[in-house]
Order: sequence, then C-alpha cells, then structure tokens
Amino acid sequence: MSPTDHILANRRQFFSTSASGLGSLAVASLLKQDGLLADSAPHVAGSGPHFAPKAKNCIYFFMEGGPSHMDLFDPKPKLNELDGQPMPDSMLEAVKFAFIQKESARLMGSPRTFKRYGQCGMDVSDLLPHLTECVDDIAFVRSMHTDQFNHLPGQLKMLTGSAFRGWPTLGSWLTYGLGSESQNLPAYVAMVNLGRGLPGGAASWSSGFLPSSYSGSLFRNQGSPVLNLANPPGVSDSAQARSLQAVNDLNRLRHERVGHPEIESRIKAYELAFRMQSAAPELLDLSGESKATLDAYGLNREEVDASGKPGGPGFMGSFARNCLLARRMVERGVRFVTCFLSTWDHHSYLDSGLAYNCKISDQPVAALLKDLKERGMLDETLVVWGGEFGRTPLGENRINFKTVTGRDHHPYGFTKWLAGGGVPGGQVIGATDEIGWSATEERVHVHDLHATILHQFGLDHERLTYRFQGRDFRITDVHGYVVDKLTS
Repeated sequence: MSPTDHILANRRQFFSTSASGLGSLAVASLLKQDGLLADSAPHVAGSGPHFAPKAKNCIYFFMEGGPSHMDLFDPKPKLNELDGQPMPDSMLEAVKFAFIQKESARLMGSPRTFKRYGQCGMDVSDLLPHLTECVDDIAFVRSMHTDQFNHLPGQLKMLTGSAFRGWPTLGSWLTYGLGSESQNLPAYVAMVNLGRGLPGGAASWSSGFLPSSYSGSLFRNQGSPVLNLANPPGVSDSAQARSLQAVNDLNRLRHERVGHPEIESRIKAYELAFRMQSAAPELLDLSGESKATLDAYGLNREEVDASGKPGGPGFMGSFARNCLLARRMVERGVRFVTCFLSTWDHHSYLDSGLAYNCKISDQPVAALLKDLKERGMLDETLVVWGGEFGRTPLGENRINFKTVTGRDHHPYGFTKWLAGGGVPGGQVIGATDEIGWSATEERVHVHDLHATILHQFGLDHERLTYRFQGRDFRITDVHGYVVDKLTS
C-alpha cells in the first residue's frame, strides 16, 4: 500500500465510523443550530425509540391470500338480503378485478352466523370459536384499504409499504430502529406454513436496501430450523470457533480497507450463527412446556382431512408449534416474529376453505393471546393478524367456473386486528358500507397501519429514515398517520 493509499483508507475509515456514531450526532447538532438541517434528521441505526414505547416485541400473523372479511369479522345482513342481485354499473366502472366478469357478476351473501361476544359485544363468525374468548383484548380495524389488488404487489405493500421488491419489511425497519434484545437469537424471525408458496418469497422478510443484518431469519418447519446451523460431522465447537475467528479476521481486514457496510453485516451474521448453535436447540426444545400448554395450542390435535386442500398432513401441528415458538422467541428477546399461513385465496369453495384455514389457526392463535396475557407479556407484545386485502361481496364468476362458490381479491375495504402492545382492546375501528364493499368510516390505509405500529414501539414514522440513492426513505413513504384509537 502506498502512503497515499494509506491516507485515503484512513480517511474512508474515519468518515464511515463517524457517520454511524457520535461524529454524525455532533455534526447534525451543529448543522441544526445553523438552520441547515431539518428537525427530522436521519435516524442512526439502533439509536432507540423517539419517545416512550408501549410495545417491545411484535408477532405478526400474515394470512397470505386475503381472508374474507364479511365471512369472519364484518357481518353484512344487507348483503344477504341482496344475494344474487347485480351491483349498479356506476359502482363498477373504475373497478379492477383479478378474475370477475363485471357484466354478469352478482352479489353473494354469507352463510356464516355471527354472535356477539365478550364484555364489548364483538361480532365474530362461527368459524372462530376460540378467538371469541379473546375479543376484549382485540381491536378490529374494519376499514382497512390498500391500492393493490393482486397478491405479489399486495403482500409487498402490506409487508414493506411498497408494491415493488427491494424495500425493507416492517420487521427490518423495527430492528433497524431499535436494535436487538437478544445476543444469541436473531432480532427478526420468519416462520412459514405454505400451502402453495409465498409469491414474494424471501422479499417477504428481506431488509431490502437496509443492511442485510436487518433481514429476517427464516426458521424452517422440518429438519434443522436454520440451514447450515449445525457443525459438519467431525467438526468440534472449538474448531468451528477457530474457523469463524479466522474468517472474521479476514473480513475485518477487508472492512478496514473498503469500509463497505455489508462486510460488517457478514461478520455479525457469522458471529450470530455461532451463538445460535447453542441457543436455537434450547428454543426449539418444548419438553419443558406443560401438557396443558401443548394441548391449549393444539400441537397434538387430530389433523383434519386435507384432501384437495393446500398444506397436507401435519399442517395443523406445524402451525400450532410455530405459534408456541413465537411466544418462546419473544420471551428470549426476539424483536419481531412473522408467522405466515398460506393460503386464504378462496376463489372457489369458500365455505370449506375458510373452515379448513380457521380450523388450523383459530385455536393456536387464541392460545397465544391467552398465554401472553397469563404470563404478563401481552402488554408489551403487539399481535397483528390479517392478509394483504379482503374478498369481494360479489361471487367470483370466472370464465369456465361452472358454479360460483368463491370471492375475488378486494382492496377497497377489509379487516385486520391488533391486540396487546398498548393497543386498547374490545373496540372496532371504522366500518365498511352495508355490503362490505368500501371502507367508509375512519379509513385506515396500509401506511397508517405501519405508522401506528411504529408508534407503539416509540418510533415516529416520519423520523425513522434511511438514506439510499440520495434520498431519505421511510416505510410510509410520504403518507401515513397514526390511528389515535389504536394508541390510547
């Protein structure tokens, strides 16, 4: 290395380290005093909340495919009265569908029965008997809406705030803003139960343009939970530690020379993987859980007939296990857990499909809420449930469908629910019209949901930013407001 190279390398190192530490704070302070920097200076990774948080951890149940809101959470007697009738042409002019043929489409009522439960008197479908016992802790948002009507862009929008690949997910933003509570487990974990696959794939838990250290770690349902976690045969822990040290020494030398943040992410990943070799087996060992707990979650339930349904044998048990693992993860400091369940995409056979999915998910999700509450963890653990959009009040009359038994994708009004994490339960936010078509009261967009979730963690969505390609990005882009009824 020439003297000039040495000077340039040291200069790069100075600016790369000061830009992420005290140096940036000092410079920002001076610029602000001179009026050259706005109040909302870019966030410094892991610098903590902007104000007192109410939540510490989040468990997000992502119901891939789009659950039907009027069959689960949003009863519509008027829709049943109008069953078989067409909608006015004026309401359908600018509407896009995935498969429905507008000219012959007809409204389709719901065969589900709804009753009121809890002290709050919440309407819930007969398909969710276990969840009915938890409604006083749940806030139902019946006025969700989005601007995406197909699965891939809809899921990316709901998970990242953008309909395009390459953006960080909500879990990545939270771990970027707050850091990790656990030294031996990832800050962000994704677990999947896939009947047909997930359209977004790894983009559904990716860090996007954030450093890769903020990506979610995928825990598998079978075999080793994380690929390449166990030592190869014949390699001892001490030998593995020496190998890791040698690799990281080389990575640090390279980082000192070029200062690329992804090298630092690689070092952290190797170190975390080594610590996980002892922490992960303890996490996954359920032998210390009581029989009552295992039964409550339904780990040993009799599997329902999965003939013709996605998932197959063992699907019920694996989802129940993931729910229990989610509780064990947040107990051990994992910041964000996403549990995916696919698929709720009921273009046909809606009744049997919903019954099947609810049979898989209702008991373990309700058990998780009760378990968190009994352990005093619900106050600080935010639980979110929902998909990328809802389903149409119109029956799907797709070409070549002999009978109409399902519903199409619907972004204009649907339901998600939240519990714990400081969210007041036993309430309904917003409403859709009398047939469940549009969100009409207290409308909540995807960006509003993200802004509200970040708020519960003490993060201002307008200040949680990351500079990329010359612009300060945030998960809510240039939109979004906090839904006050969900925060106080």
